[in-house]
Amino acid sequence: MAYEPNTPESTRPPDPTAGIEEKVLQSTAEAQARASELGRRASQKTEQVRNAAAGRLDSAASAMHERADNLPGGARVAGAAHGAADALHSGADYLREHDMRQMADDLREVVRNNPGVALLGAAALGFLVGRAVSRD
Repeated sequence: MAYEPNTPESTRPPDPTAGIEEKVLQSTAEAQARASELGRRASQKTEQVRNAAAGRLDSAASAMHERADNLPGGARVAGAAHGAADALHSGADYLREHDMRQMADDLREVVRNNPGVALLGAAALGFLVGRAVSRD
Protein backbone atom coordinates (compact mmCIF):
# COMPACT_ATOMS: atom_id res chain seq x y z
CA MET A 1 0.00 0.00 0.00
CA ALA A 2 1.48 3.34 -1.03
CA TYR A 3 1.63 6.34 1.24
CA GLU A 4 -1.07 8.87 0.54
CA PRO A 5 -0.52 12.45 1.70
CA ASN A 6 -4.20 13.04 2.42
CA THR A 7 -4.58 10.19 4.90
CA PRO A 8 -5.24 11.04 8.53
CA GLU A 9 -2.20 11.34 10.87
CA SER A 10 -3.16 8.20 12.78
CA THR A 11 -2.92 6.00 9.70
CA ARG A 12 0.38 7.37 8.38
CA PRO A 13 3.47 5.20 8.94
CA PRO A 14 5.75 6.52 11.70
CA ASP A 15 8.45 8.92 10.53
CA PRO A 16 11.85 7.26 11.29
CA THR A 17 13.55 10.67 11.51
CA ALA A 18 11.10 12.08 14.03
CA GLY A 19 12.91 13.30 17.13
CA ILE A 20 16.42 12.82 15.73
CA GLU A 21 17.20 16.52 15.84
CA GLU A 22 16.12 16.70 19.48
CA LYS A 23 18.18 13.61 20.34
CA VAL A 24 21.23 15.04 18.58
CA LEU A 25 20.85 18.36 20.41
CA GLN A 26 20.44 16.55 23.73
CA SER A 27 23.50 14.35 23.09
CA THR A 28 25.52 17.42 22.08
CA ALA A 29 24.51 19.24 25.26
CA GLU A 30 25.47 16.22 27.36
CA ALA A 31 28.84 15.93 25.61
CA GLN A 32 29.51 19.63 26.14
CA ALA A 33 28.64 19.31 29.82
CA ARG A 34 30.99 16.34 30.21
CA ALA A 35 33.78 18.15 28.36
CA SER A 36 33.27 21.21 30.53
CA GLU A 37 33.46 19.09 33.68
CA LEU A 38 36.63 17.36 32.45
CA GLY A 39 38.16 20.73 31.66
CA ARG A 40 37.29 22.01 35.12
CA ARG A 41 38.83 18.95 36.77
CA ALA A 42 41.97 19.22 34.63
CA SER A 43 42.28 22.88 35.56
CA GLN A 44 41.95 22.08 39.26
CA LYS A 45 44.55 19.31 39.00
CA THR A 46 46.92 21.63 37.13
CA GLU A 47 46.53 24.23 39.89
CA GLN A 48 47.31 21.60 42.52
CA VAL A 49 50.41 20.42 40.67
CA ARG A 50 51.65 23.99 40.10
CA ASN A 51 51.19 24.89 43.76
CA ALA A 52 52.87 21.69 44.93
CA ALA A 53 55.82 22.28 42.59
CA ALA A 54 56.12 25.87 43.79
CA GLY A 55 56.12 24.66 47.39
CA ARG A 56 58.87 22.14 46.66
CA LEU A 57 60.98 24.79 44.94
CA ASP A 58 60.57 27.08 47.95
CA SER A 59 61.56 24.24 50.30
CA ALA A 60 64.65 23.50 48.23
CA ALA A 61 65.55 27.21 48.15
CA SER A 62 65.20 27.48 51.93
CA ALA A 63 67.35 24.39 52.47
CA MET A 64 70.03 25.78 50.14
CA HIS A 65 70.05 29.13 51.95
CA GLU A 66 70.39 27.37 55.32
CA ARG A 67 73.32 25.22 54.18
CA ALA A 68 75.06 27.69 51.86
CA ASP A 69 77.27 29.32 54.48
CA ASN A 70 78.52 25.94 55.75
CA LEU A 71 79.61 24.64 52.35
CA PRO A 72 83.33 24.07 51.81
CA GLY A 73 84.89 26.50 49.39
CA GLY A 74 84.35 29.79 51.16
CA ALA A 75 82.36 32.85 50.25
CA ARG A 76 82.45 32.18 46.52
CA VAL A 77 80.69 28.82 46.83
CA ALA A 78 78.28 30.20 49.43
CA GLY A 79 77.42 33.09 47.11
CA ALA A 80 76.76 30.70 44.24
CA ALA A 81 74.55 28.55 46.49
CA HIS A 82 72.60 31.61 47.65
CA GLY A 83 72.21 32.69 44.02
CA ALA A 84 70.89 29.26 43.06
CA ALA A 85 68.50 29.36 46.02
CA ASP A 86 67.25 32.78 44.95
CA ALA A 87 66.69 31.43 41.42
CA LEU A 88 64.67 28.51 42.84
CA HIS A 89 62.59 30.94 44.88
CA SER A 90 61.99 33.08 41.77
CA GLY A 91 60.91 29.96 39.90
CA ALA A 92 58.43 29.15 42.67
CA ASP A 93 57.00 32.67 42.46
CA TYR A 94 56.72 32.37 38.68
CA LEU A 95 54.77 29.11 39.02
CA ARG A 96 52.36 30.66 41.49
CA GLU A 97 51.78 33.83 39.46
CA HIS A 98 51.32 32.34 35.95
CA ASP A 99 48.81 29.85 34.62
CA MET A 100 49.65 27.14 32.11
CA ARG A 101 48.63 29.24 29.10
CA GLN A 102 50.92 32.09 30.19
CA MET A 103 53.80 29.67 30.78
CA ALA A 104 53.30 28.08 27.35
CA ASP A 105 53.31 31.54 25.75
CA ASP A 106 56.51 32.42 27.61
CA LEU A 107 58.13 29.16 26.52
CA ARG A 108 57.21 29.82 22.88
CA GLU A 109 58.75 33.27 23.15
CA VAL A 110 61.99 31.89 24.64
CA VAL A 111 62.24 29.24 21.92
CA ARG A 112 61.54 31.83 19.22
CA ASN A 113 64.24 34.16 20.58
CA ASN A 114 66.81 31.43 21.38
CA PRO A 115 66.33 28.49 18.99
CA GLY A 116 69.85 27.09 19.43
CA VAL A 117 69.62 27.03 23.20
CA ALA A 118 66.13 25.54 22.96
CA LEU A 119 67.41 22.72 20.74
CA LEU A 120 70.28 22.00 23.12
CA GLY A 121 67.87 22.00 26.05
CA ALA A 122 65.49 19.65 24.24
CA ALA A 123 68.37 17.30 23.40
CA ALA A 124 69.58 17.33 27.00
CA LEU A 125 66.08 16.67 28.28
CA GLY A 126 65.65 13.83 25.79
CA PHE A 127 68.95 12.33 26.91
CA LEU A 128 67.95 12.51 30.58
CA VAL A 129 64.53 11.01 29.92
CA GLY A 130 66.13 8.24 27.86
CA ARG A 131 68.55 7.47 30.69
CA ALA A 132 65.76 7.44 33.25
CA VAL A 133 63.63 5.09 31.16
CA SER A 134 66.48 2.73 30.28
CA ARG A 135 67.47 2.13 33.91
CA ASP A 136 64.67 -0.39 34.36
